[in-house]
Amino acid sequence: MSSTSAAPAFAPVDEQLALILRGTVDCPALDDLTKKLTRSRTTGTPLTIKAGFDPTAPDLHLGHTVLITKMRQFQDLGHRVVFLIGDFTAMIGDPTGRNATRKPLTREEVLANAETYKAQVFKILDPDKTVVMFNSTWLDALGTAGTVELAARYTVARIMEREDFRTRYQNGISISVHELLYPLLQGYDSVAMKADVELGGTDQLFNLMVGRQLMKEYGFEPQCVLTTPLLEGTDAHLVDGQLTGKKMSKSLGNYVAIQEPPLEMVGKLMSVSDDLMWRYLDLLSTRATADIKALKELVAASGAHPMEVKRTLAAELAGRYHGADVGHAAVAEWMRIFSQKEVPAEVPAVTVTAPGDAGIGIVQLLREAGLAESGGEARRLLTQSAVHIDGVIANMELVVARGGPLLVKVGKRRYARVTVL
Repeated sequence: MSSTSAAPAFAPVDEQLALILRGTVDCPALDDLTKKLTRSRTTGTPLTIKAGFDPTAPDLHLGHTVLITKMRQFQDLGHRVVFLIGDFTAMIGDPTGRNATRKPLTREEVLANAETYKAQVFKILDPDKTVVMFNSTWLDALGTAGTVELAARYTVARIMEREDFRTRYQNGISISVHELLYPLLQGYDSVAMKADVELGGTDQLFNLMVGRQLMKEYGFEPQCVLTTPLLEGTDAHLVDGQLTGKKMSKSLGNYVAIQEPPLEMVGKLMSVSDDLMWRYLDLLSTRATADIKALKELVAASGAHPMEVKRTLAAELAGRYHGADVGHAAVAEWMRIFSQKEVPAEVPAVTVTAPGDAGIGIVQLLREAGLAESGGEARRLLTQSAVHIDGVIANMELVVARGGPLLVKVGKRRYARVTVL
């Protein structure tokens, strides 16, 4: 039997590319990717697809799923997907997008978080088709001599081309040497794994390209690079006609974790702005792009409120991680609890001013909106889960971004529609 007998298992290259490139942002070496896919189909050999995740926090959120869904698409096309847990690099902390050095994690913290990652990722990936690796396997063994050799294969000038490093240096903000090593260690992962394709968010493009260059340095065929969009957090809103907001992040409190209770998930999704809802549909829904476009045009033409679309999206996403029946039940419960409860016909409108770019802390908001007489009362109400914002229970650490109005409910009877400037 010839070596090409397995080729029919792979779809035609143009069909594979159509799915692979859907929703991606960067593909700097499309010709190389096409050649790899063609060779894969001809020989019947799957490509090795790498995506790395540093377990710096125990929960995966919807922002992570944009990339993981792309990994699943490669699986569905028949390729070998490696979910790489950066247990070694997590102890350094990825400096991408940071204006200060990250607090390092202990090995125990990293391994505990890694276990939760392994449990969560299979809500999207096929466990029978997923290879899980830890980069400590080769980075621990690299040692001092190997690290020095690795560093010798890249220049300081090229490292300083990275925007966040350059900005910190120009502004006199310290950069630790271990942070400069991070892109090299991530790139060495690709060398050790002999990756064909590496996936990452758009903020990872520099690091991914370092991996491509290092593979050349070590004599391997360089990996192709694909980036996916960064998902805005739940607090994103329109500013001058442009959807504006920081990426979804647990540290910013603007996230939807895939393991949180379905009712909490639905509540957060129902509270996002209508404009953000369409963005989530584009990046998170399994609906065809054409169907989403037609739905948006229908809502715009009819002038209807897109609440029904938002309910459908919430049911789809909660159903994906908790079961379809549970997702629909959670939406129905949310409607019963929050939408059908009586809200006073006259709710006072209040405007508060955020003291900084990040927004305003919930304790300060409650005081300035007249919903709590003091910070102590505000904290007591939050501890008692007596504060709701657009139907979602607020926690003590919440920072409310500029925008609104938001329906804030305190206790059973106090309401205000709060706009944050």
